[in-house]
Amino acid sequence: MAVNLVIVESPAKAKTIEKFLGKDFIVKSSFGHIRDLSRKNFGIDIENGYTPQYIIPEDKKKVVDDLRKSAGKAETVWLASDEDREGEAIAWHLMEVLELDPGKVKRIVFHEITKEAILKAIANPRPVNRELVDAQQARRVLDRLVGFELSPVLWKKVKPSLSAGRVQSVAVRLLVEREREIISFKSSSNYRITALFEIENEKNEKSELKAELPARFPTKSKAIEFLRKCAGAEYEITDITTKPSKKSPSAPFTTSTLQQEAGRKLGFSVSQTMAIAQRLYESGKITYMRTDSLNLSDSAISAASSHIISEFGEKYLRTRKYQTKSKGAQEAHEAIRPTYMNNKEEGSNLNEQRLYELIWKRTVASQMNDAQLEKTSVNISISEAEENFVASGEVLRFDGFLKVYRESSDDEQEENGKGLLPPLNEGDQLKALNITATERFTQHPPRYTEASLVKKLEELGIGRPSTYAPTISNIQNRGYVVKEDRPGRERKYTVLVLDRNDSVNEETQTEVTGKEKAKLFPNDIGMVVNDFLMDHFNDILDYNFTASVEKEFDDIAEGNLSWPDMIDKFYNPFHKKVEDTIKTSERNKGERALGVDPKSGKNVWVKIGRFGPMAQIGDNDEEEKPRFAGLRKEQRLESITLEEALDLFILPRKIGNYEDKEVVAGIGRFGPYVRHDNKFVSLKKDVDSPYTIELDRAIELIEEKRKAEREKTIKVFDEPEGLSILNGRWGPYISYRKENYKIPKNIEPESLDSDACLEIINNQKEKPSRKKPAGRKKQSKK
Repeated sequence: MAVNLVIVESPAKAKTIEKFLGKDFIVKSSFGHIRDLSRKNFGIDIENGYTPQYIIPEDKKKVVDDLRKSAGKAETVWLASDEDREGEAIAWHLMEVLELDPGKVKRIVFHEITKEAILKAIANPRPVNRELVDAQQARRVLDRLVGFELSPVLWKKVKPSLSAGRVQSVAVRLLVEREREIISFKSSSNYRITALFEIENEKNEKSELKAELPARFPTKSKAIEFLRKCAGAEYEITDITTKPSKKSPSAPFTTSTLQQEAGRKLGFSVSQTMAIAQRLYESGKITYMRTDSLNLSDSAISAASSHIISEFGEKYLRTRKYQTKSKGAQEAHEAIRPTYMNNKEEGSNLNEQRLYELIWKRTVASQMNDAQLEKTSVNISISEAEENFVASGEVLRFDGFLKVYRESSDDEQEENGKGLLPPLNEGDQLKALNITATERFTQHPPRYTEASLVKKLEELGIGRPSTYAPTISNIQNRGYVVKEDRPGRERKYTVLVLDRNDSVNEETQTEVTGKEKAKLFPNDIGMVVNDFLMDHFNDILDYNFTASVEKEFDDIAEGNLSWPDMIDKFYNPFHKKVEDTIKTSERNKGERALGVDPKSGKNVWVKIGRFGPMAQIGDNDEEEKPRFAGLRKEQRLESITLEEALDLFILPRKIGNYEDKEVVAGIGRFGPYVRHDNKFVSLKKDVDSPYTIELDRAIELIEEKRKAEREKTIKVFDEPEGLSILNGRWGPYISYRKENYKIPKNIEPESLDSDACLEIINNQKEKPSRKKPAGRKKQSKK
């Protein structure tokens, strides 16, 4: 019988560790149940000094009882939860919930699941670190207090079912403030001047040179004035400056930088990146993935060095020790890296393989030499103007770490933007082929992606590696923020060209601007909640407060601060402010008056209603009930105009007649539609709009649905009533009395009569399938 019990969080981790231990060890998983207890089912008794109160749900009792039984039989219980603060708290909760004898409990930690790391941890056990546990408890308790106290305030003052959180509310604030910067941004135009020159060498060989004017002109008239100066001008190279430069590799991945780079390069969401990294870690492929350390172990550096020398040569090697810049970095002792550097490819599926490759390349590149560049700048004088054109070029003299890895796709585009220059000498005369002035526009600040939001939170010192992913997921799941693509809009711009005949030609071109991909947008309810919290709890949403709380957690982890004292200091004034806000503050629905409806003479409002943002014609205190209409997806309370709000009330809209019956467009419970002959036809998403659809298009959709319904019906039987054979998404099936039945593959549906159908139905009733039959009509219940 095994005399050692090792307890970990997940079956995957247990399976990997079990391979490295002998028959004297048994490895068991808590299946995340103890983590759930530490997160969700761990209560706090404020009156008695925040003492633990465990609530073990019925579905988790079996696993807990099994662990208790196994622990009672074992001589030694090894607690092998993750090495960060949450892992330490889980180890402590295990001791409490399983009622373990401290004398036979040993805590082991490791940042990679390899045989060497596991055996080393077992040889060097330690007690559970109560300071780390206290720091995690303080985080949990503080976050619960904020959430449990603020959320009911929002229910009463804004809208039911809302929630607030210490870190999530700050993240929403960042997005709201950026969105308002964008809304208030006023774009201005200027003119960028570029030139294409021709140069001829001693052998009469011609080459082209692109150059640009460093300054831009604020108006079209100024740009035209400059182009006219260039007409008939001479151009001469007056200065050539060449400077060496270098590009150094980035440090190995931390949690934050991995989330950012996986988002940019692989298109992964933050939560997706962490889920994939978790699987790679638990299967022993990479080191622990929640870390803010940049350190690499000596063995990892040595393994990377051996690979670099054998693969690329010694001139590519330059070992480095990176220093962690993040103050209070504590989540782990090493950066994210492959556990075995000689394994270039790992992973059980494509996404795991892609993320592993990213980690492997970044780790190897971090120990490689700098890339050596040569940058050349060429000044070109204009005989008739004071300005100078400048041509720039860049030559990669030694690729160094770039042989393996470039930090992001954005950087690659910048690199590719600077090319080689032809052979040039000072005093060379150039011939202008054309000079172009292109109207350009100033850009509003960029919206956040998940990756850039993580970067901003880290810069502000808000949160820790373990909190970034859940914070960003929470603000989306709770409906404050949406991540989506948005189409741009067409914009006209002016292009002025000075051609070879010294004539200035003007033309208008069109471009698409404002296109967004996978960006985070705060919605109306997020903005209203943010405003309410900023008005009444601005200290909670203060960036410095949130960062200082993280510092206090660090102090608790280092044993320099008592966590109940820290909570008391925060809670008493906070609780009083909550009570005062409930008593004295007014409801906030984001209400905004737009003007007066010219038809009815009634006021028009927009606000947050029970089912979301809406427009309202009429006041609530009038005898006649107000009329309501929901805002469109792209509309916002803060920016919608009176005319746009009134347009919302034109539905349902009659668009004509077809077959002597009215055709109406509208929006119903299941989305936009056209209605004809009491039948509804859904409009195509991102193609049709009920506000603009015309009769010809509506008829096309009506006929499409009729055709689909004709093809759907294979047979309809008179007896028994309601028996039919239909075509479904997964093939033909029998429909009878609102139930659907699969037709065996060896039977032709057209050959079935009513008796044969009933026989199939009876056979399937006697032998119920575990799976839903193919073609089953009622598939909305998932």
